[in-house]
Amino acid sequence: MDLSLVTLEGLVPFILVGFGAQIVDGALGMAFGVICNTLLVAVIGLPPARASANVHIVEAFTTAVSGISHVLHGNVDRSLFLRLLIPGMIGGIGGAYLITNVDGDTVKPFVLAYLVAIGIYLLVRGLFFPPKTQKPKVVEPLGLIGGFLDAAGGGGWGPVVTSNLLVQGVEPRRVVGTVNSVEFFLTITVSATFIYHLGIADFAMATVGLLIGGVCAAPFGAIAAKRIPTRTMLILVGVVLMITSIYGFVNAVL
Repeated sequence: MDLSLVTLEGLVPFILVGFGAQIVDGALGMAFGVICNTLLVAVIGLPPARASANVHIVEAFTTAVSGISHVLHGNVDRSLFLRLLIPGMIGGIGGAYLITNVDGDTVKPFVLAYLVAIGIYLLVRGLFFPPKTQKPKVVEPLGLIGGFLDAAGGGGWGPVVTSNLLVQGVEPRRVVGTVNSVEFFLTITVSATFIYHLGIADFAMATVGLLIGGVCAAPFGAIAAKRIPTRTMLILVGVVLMITSIYGFVNAVL
């Protein structure tokens, strides 16, 4: 990254995006990637591949801290971790390869449509809580699809995998801890794939801005997690994603 290209004026939009996304992610344990990518693509106007690459480079740092914390607190289910790890990484490589080899203007409406769907899904999840705790039946395909959509859409691993595992009845503490721990390896894999295809020279501005915003927001996200009910936050995230993604989708197709 060429840090000489970084300016305060250029950093501000990315700092705001990173700050807002981390507030929500700190409260819910998900949605940093989806919200960042939605705002970067739909509002700031970055190409989908570039937005997704920047988000994953930043998440390589944030998920490392999160994963270590969950391991230390005993929130990681080892069996579930291993079942998600390899399929998630394979899916991530596939999604990154696809989005870096397709024209940005062509793929943008599809990415935004996917993000609208994620917003609807989160809204529904906020309105209807998961059933009683039980062992999950569908894990490996979920990891593969979650990894693919996360790389191709710039986010979605948390909302897709976490929500589906909760719906299957896995203990919430184990779901959040395990999914966050696997996400570190997913983001490292996806980031390496993006850097291989796109290079790293143009990432300085967005990456530094998102990192600053994310780090500054971390304490506030923790406070929000204690004070705002999860159900309320899920509904709010779903609404925000739908509004921003629909806005970007309409602009992309018109």
